[in-house]
Amino acid sequence: MNVEAFIDIRPAPVAVLERALSHPDRARFHVREQDRWRPVTWAEHAGEICAMAGFLARSGLAPGDRLAIFGSNSVQWAAAAMAIGAAGGVMVPIYPASTSDQAGHILDHCGARFAFVDAALAPSIEDRPGLEHIIVLDQSAPSPHMAWSDAIAAGAGERPDPRALIDALLSADLDDTALLLYTSGTSGPPKGVPLSHRNLGANAGDWLRVNAPLLDEGATDLLWLPLSHIFGLGELCLGHTLGFTSYLATPKDVLALLPEVAPTVFMSVPAYWEKIARPVLDEPDPALRPARLAQVTGGKLKFCLSGGAGLSLETKSLFFDCGILIIEGYGLTETSPTLTLNRADAFRFDSVGKPLPSVTLKLAGDGEILARGPNVFRGYYKDAAATAAAFTDDGWFQTGDIGRFTDDGFLQIVDRKKDILVTAGGKNIPPANIELCFRDDPLIDNLLVYGDGKKYLVAAVWINGDHASQILGPDPSPQDLRAQIAARIDRV
Repeated sequence: MNVEAFIDIRPAPVAVLERALSHPDRARFHVREQDRWRPVTWAEHAGEICAMAGFLARSGLAPGDRLAIFGSNSVQWAAAAMAIGAAGGVMVPIYPASTSDQAGHILDHCGARFAFVDAALAPSIEDRPGLEHIIVLDQSAPSPHMAWSDAIAAGAGERPDPRALIDALLSADLDDTALLLYTSGTSGPPKGVPLSHRNLGANAGDWLRVNAPLLDEGATDLLWLPLSHIFGLGELCLGHTLGFTSYLATPKDVLALLPEVAPTVFMSVPAYWEKIARPVLDEPDPALRPARLAQVTGGKLKFCLSGGAGLSLETKSLFFDCGILIIEGYGLTETSPTLTLNRADAFRFDSVGKPLPSVTLKLAGDGEILARGPNVFRGYYKDAAATAAAFTDDGWFQTGDIGRFTDDGFLQIVDRKKDILVTAGGKNIPPANIELCFRDDPLIDNLLVYGDGKKYLVAAVWINGDHASQILGPDPSPQDLRAQIAARIDRV
């Protein structure tokens, strides 16, 4: 596919509005409702974006204001994200599994005045100081806060004309912050990562150029990755740019829906690729495996991307032997996010690919991967110390990962310099934050969290024998000790 028409650096809402003007009646999304798929057209989606942008302007949104989205994937989530950008705000996604304390830290730290939230999550944030407007994304439960539909109705009178809005967005300063993501550090609360329109647009352009041979305009994807993560958000924006029809799924139902939807594009973390591979690997006759894989996936896959953590060689080889290349790369939130990718005409399964065209990489003396490029962020939000620690004196971003280059220019990740676990589901977890929660427990001498590359975390626990005797009496049974430790872990 010739992608040159799609790679201008511009604010993300422009692509949606342009598609709505050129193909208003085509389906942008399909939403599962009572075992049926309900289409949402480009015109309907863009109409809600414009109306919500009008509501935000009417409610006093100032350029650069931070607006949070705290909820599960939905068409409303996607529309809120684009409306924030269309109104000149900064979108701050919060992962829906976040605790009240985690969500509260992000809201307080970024200074959000507005929050879009699922009804079930609204009580956990409604008392935050400085939060002036809470808009409920779904109508699944009664709420004292403004409903999405009411905000859309209130903004209809202020709804901007799509063409005028496109012109205004194209004149925006590309170095303005578009997105503020919070990412785990090795200890302490998450840090805010501001990404500009230029950061995101430059990375998207590189990404499109590299993957063009495997991409089609108007493809069908099954979108289940959390939009609150840059991986899922990137898939959403790719669909806006290339005119995808996206079927919305959840982590619970996505694999069951694969054969029904039969997508041509599927993006996932390793844990789900491995679940797809399992029944195919169970087929003892290799000659029958391509048919079994087609049965599991719908048989139309063309572009497959794995991210968030390393994918097993067995899974990559299985798909390739069945005629499907799973693209794998490497990046960080701070790099918008991609630094390297394997590609259709240049890949090695023992690597994370080669640097993108606009990216420059080198290795420090200790092997740490250092990065430069227009996709690299400028520094952490309200954290000068963390920013200084993240860059070398001459301006290279320090990734915290140890790497090496093969003789033919592919990057391999060999170790992690920073103390972060990345699960098979792609979740970044600082184990020190968990371990510190047990520091003052008299029954526990030490607790070590483990789970890098695994499906879940485990903990090794060293018990203080003296305190065990005081709590449980002399010679406590292993069963009693396990019950005591389990209770403490459950509490944390």
